[in-house]
Amino acid sequence: MLLVLVAIVIAAFGYYKRSVTEELPVYNPADFHPELVDVSLQGMVEDHTVADFELLNQEGDRITQVAYENSIYVADFFFTRCPSICPVMSNNMAKLQQLFLEEEVVKLLSMSVTPELDSIPILKKYADKHGAIAPKWNITTGDKKHIYNLARKSYFAVVSEGDGGLQDFIHTPNFILVDTEKQIRGVYNGTDDAEMERLVNDIKKLLRKT
Repeated sequence: MLLVLVAIVIAAFGYYKRSVTEELPVYNPADFHPELVDVSLQGMVEDHTVADFELLNQEGDRITQVAYENSIYVADFFFTRCPSICPVMSNNMAKLQQLFLEEEVVKLLSMSVTPELDSIPILKKYADKHGAIAPKWNITTGDKKHIYNLARKSYFAVVSEGDGGLQDFIHTPNFILVDTEKQIRGVYNGTDDAEMERLVNDIKKLLRKT
């Protein structure tokens, strides 16, 4: 019986050690469906990092890469008039904010795919509705071309340009996990509970290394 208990303890310790030290993959453009990747980056297999950005958040503050320096963060693309996946995604972002509220290194970044419609006052109202706390969770707008380039060349979260209507981009429900080195370390369906649990666990893995 003692030998069985020792074996169980050793096995449990081994599993714990593997779960703590397990390395998350580093995602490059070649790891994404080509429809999500700008043609200039398709097939790139290494050294991808998120490009610098300049946006405005719900408080009207200028947000750049400096605000996320040495941070682990989750990024997504949305628009305030979205009636389908965006409310679910934003609710799940709010849950992440609450769960990691005391972890200063963990941040969130939401970017509007219809920035010409999502003004700062509209973003502020949306942020208040979902309990977003800046600068923990920046809900942003900015130059449309700049955001499109970020979506297609950095985060790989939009399929293509839209039809010129309210939804100018066909965006995915993806949450993108970025590490302190500006590398993509995971992609998750932001509307799926099991995927959200996986995201939480992966954030914790990155936290153990900071």
